[in-house]
Amino acid sequence: MHPRWRKSSYSNATGGNCVEVADNIPGAIPVRDSKNPHGPTLVFRTTAWSRFVAAVRN
Repeated sequence: MHPRWRKSSYSNATGGNCVEVADNIPGAIPVRDSKNPHGPTLVFRTTAWSRFVAAVRN
């Protein structure tokens, strides 16, 4: 399965500080820098990503 990337709604609209996530991979959340789509990708377990997002929101 290929990741379906989407840009974070909190990314800077001017093109800087952009993060993309793919949430169509069962059990994993790949994350990458949208300015470097062929660069490294971090992959988190779904539960770890959910905890991270909840912590950031709080």
